[in-house]
Amino acid sequence: MENEPFPGKKLGFIAQEMGREINTLGSKANHAEIQRIVVMMKDELEKIKEQTLNIL
Repeated sequence: MENEPFPGKKLGFIAQEMGREINTLGSKANHAEIQRIVVMMKDELEKIKEQTLNIL
């Protein structure tokens, strides 16, 4: 990511899009196991978002 003022910005954008997709999956899923997995994915995505903030 050459000459970007905030290299983590692109990863943050990707993480935001992933969050939207996870939310869509969760809202359309009508199965308890899928809902449980969606919650796990949201938790893991939050960890990814925190890590993108650490990129210089």
